[in-house]
Amino acid sequence: MSTVESTIAARKAAGSGALIGYLPAGFPDLQSSIDAAVALVENGVDIIELGIPYTDPVMDGLVIQEATQQALENGFKLEHAFEAVSAITDRVSAPVLVMTYFNPVLQYGVERFADDLVAAGGAGLITPDLTADNATSWLTAAERADLDHVFLAAPSSSGARLRLAVEKSRGFVYAVSTMGITGARADVDSAARSLVSRLREAGSTSACVGVGISTADQVREVLDYADGAIVGSVLVKALADGGVPAVARTAAALSTGTLA
Repeated sequence: MSTVESTIAARKAAGSGALIGYLPAGFPDLQSSIDAAVALVENGVDIIELGIPYTDPVMDGLVIQEATQQALENGFKLEHAFEAVSAITDRVSAPVLVMTYFNPVLQYGVERFADDLVAAGGAGLITPDLTADNATSWLTAAERADLDHVFLAAPSSSGARLRLAVEKSRGFVYAVSTMGITGARADVDSAARSLVSRLREAGSTSACVGVGISTADQVREVLDYADGAIVGSVLVKALADGGVPAVARTAAALSTGTLA
């Protein structure tokens, strides 16, 4: 069982589920992004999702797009992601998954990326634009390096696609709560509950819901039927508006939704 799987299993055994927090590396600068990620864990987040800034973030909403664009304008390089992972895992024991579009991995070299992520203490990858049936090179490298590989499932996914995502994912399956881009929403789409039910039918024992979750009540609602709740935009906005202290306060508030 991977560290991500064991973390989720422990939270489920405690009668709740995992809180997964997303922040982009390098925003507003590299050190602040490291400090903010550490603050997440110190305030109740169980698993860190560390995003790699990318020039064409097709899944990301405006808040995350603006943050990653600022990171790139400030000189963020892919190597900085490994520095960030290493610095975070030196300070906290929570697993760090890297969220990245796959083109940077290809350009860096798939095997080299896997090796450097392991060396930095990373737990694996979430790949929003890489489907399980096109992931042979990454799956081979990840299995060799003992890294998690998290694939996405959407409400529009066919039964066959869901079964493949369940079969090929390690860590969890990322259930996209609603069609569209990321961003805080007043209500988490009811399609999420149906999607998780379909993932259960496909054999999933670890499905985490993301996209649109921004309050403790929504975290609690999601954990009523899923194994984890993934929060991003509201944390990024907190960091943009109030720095690391605001991220800490927001994470602490969100974590109350995990109380059994």
